[in-house]
Amino acid sequence: MSARSGGPAAILKTTAAASVGTLVAGIGYASLIERNAFVVREATMPVLTPGSSPLKVLHLSDIHMRPQQRRKQAWLRDLARWEPDFVVNTGDNLSHPKAVPSVVQALGDLLSVPGVFVFGSNDYFAPKLKNPANYLTKPNSRIHGEPLPWQDLRAAFTERGWLDMTHTRREFEVNGLHIAAAGVDDPHLKRDRYDAIAGPANPAANLTLGLTHSPEPRVLDRFAADGYQLVMAGHTHGGQLCVPFYGAIVTNCELDRSRAKGPSRWGARTQLHVSAGIGTSPYAPLRFCCRPEATLLTLVAAPTGGSGVGSGAGLSHPAVSAR
Repeated sequence: MSARSGGPAAILKTTAAASVGTLVAGIGYASLIERNAFVVREATMPVLTPGSSPLKVLHLSDIHMRPQQRRKQAWLRDLARWEPDFVVNTGDNLSHPKAVPSVVQALGDLLSVPGVFVFGSNDYFAPKLKNPANYLTKPNSRIHGEPLPWQDLRAAFTERGWLDMTHTRREFEVNGLHIAAAGVDDPHLKRDRYDAIAGPANPAANLTLGLTHSPEPRVLDRFAADGYQLVMAGHTHGGQLCVPFYGAIVTNCELDRSRAKGPSRWGARTQLHVSAGIGTSPYAPLRFCCRPEATLLTLVAAPTGGSGVGSGAGLSHPAVSAR
């Protein structure tokens, strides 16, 4: 009579062990591999006024820099080789009180390219250990860490020529194109004061551009009502931990999951681009099915004045190895 293999208890034990092993492997992949698997994603967005020449825009967001992150710094330095015409930075550059020099040195030659920026919550306050369940049960809760030297970062950016768009409207030329831009402070911290920039965007501009760190619908609605062709944001980390064939679980704001990253339409005439971001909080150093990214957007003329939808959102290029 042959010996029987284990009964239900043994099967349950084996299944539990396999599940734990899968979980451990997944966490290891998310924390050691994907979190550092930087990519440049390319997309084309038809948002410029008819007859405009194309404009290459590099969108950076959520760098969350700490001084010891050498791999990230080397990758950022190499982004200049993409030769963008214009750089947009939508905030959360810092994760450490001594990270300003690391950010400035890593951005390097990009700071010589025309650029604009707004700040996010992790430019003002350091990350703090939180209950991760709050992202699901209390998405509007706020726990601030120590103040960060955002004034030093602002000074470094503006000294190199980047324009601070916080509660400001500006018009300027880039590669022969007239850009009318406006930005708000971080809606995630409820620092946005849209009334300070309210009013119709200049219809004579080749591009009307709105900037915000967190893509809160209340702010997106105001930009759309004022006729902005493109709004750019970050903050969501693309969901950061995504489920295959499902996508982002949360966006950490009021934006719906379907717009957690990439191009989408907001209203009849406005397009939105949300960056999945480059870094993570030091207290949640994981990414799964959501690689850290910078985005190279090719803005082209819209045949109907801004009603097109971006394409090529899935085209990405692996990180260049540090030299």
